[in-house]
Amino acid sequence: MSEEVVTTTTNNAEQFDIVTCYQKFLKDNPDISMPIAAIESLVELIKHSKATTLSEFMESLKDASQKLKSSVRNSISLSAGADLFLRFVTRTSHDVTNFEACKEHLMNSGKVLVEKAVAVRHKIAELGVQFIKDDATILIHSYSRVVMLLLQQAAAHKIRFNVYVTESRPTSLGIKSAKILCKAGIPATIILDTAVGYVIDKVDAVFVGAEGVVENGGLINAIGTYQLAVVAKAANKPFYAVIESYKFVRLFPLNQYDLPTHTSDLLAFPDLESRCYQESQIGENSEQNIKEEDYDVENFVARNPTVDYTPPEYITLLCTDLGVLTPSGVSDELIKLYL
Repeated sequence: MSEEVVTTTTNNAEQFDIVTCYQKFLKDNPDISMPIAAIESLVELIKHSKATTLSEFMESLKDASQKLKSSVRNSISLSAGADLFLRFVTRTSHDVTNFEACKEHLMNSGKVLVEKAVAVRHKIAELGVQFIKDDATILIHSYSRVVMLLLQQAAAHKIRFNVYVTESRPTSLGIKSAKILCKAGIPATIILDTAVGYVIDKVDAVFVGAEGVVENGGLINAIGTYQLAVVAKAANKPFYAVIESYKFVRLFPLNQYDLPTHTSDLLAFPDLESRCYQESQIGENSEQNIKEEDYDVENFVARNPTVDYTPPEYITLLCTDLGVLTPSGVSDELIKLYL
């Protein structure tokens, strides 16, 4: 473990920093997803744990999990991995009488789970290839590792297709997706997020990844996914979600404002006096005088949501490592995972 992960206290005892460890895993391996990085970090915590009783050990894991969730603005994906691992720890701890043996078993199991993560994506990609037909035009949103792998797998199967990629503001991760696809020899064109309706008639299928799949089979994903699904349904185009089962989360949002990422600051209207002040600074000929520096871009982005919720009725199928599921089948799989 590097010095970045383990810090030294005044009494020279090693103090494990779960957040630093988590960030290091993400930095060292760009292909690792947030839930897997969370699980790896919790496994590292077990290695460094000085707990002498099971209750103390469980409490330290719960505290570390909560600290991880609080360290990021969008904790949905991270929470899925952390909660799944904590559930596994709870079940395992009841079956093992020796405390040290229990810790060793948990560390080994966590490592196995992490190793299987890459294989999981390949399995999903193989399942999803069947939904891409020759000469098809595919529309994807933002960037998803498993969607990228699926499209590359389809190309490896000699399927010819083109891809529209939404730019996905404010992160512009769609540009990253387009570069990866072009490098793999797959024709890809970046479109504005607002151009989805313009191109939808040319599209044969829509594929998206997800930050999480909720109990009713709906998706939580990068902002813009919901409107993409609405347009796809209106145009009678299939909308496929491609996602790993370790991103299934125990949430049941009824609308956008039920998401744990929602706060009262998001899309709040500015103070009227403040707005008048800004307008007076810009001047009467506002259209001519408005400049980019007149706006606090970071504040503008911070006041907008990063993810949205897509209800299950807009989703055709979910392609997962557990198989191809309908949205209604997600709740059954969640029960199996957590019971």
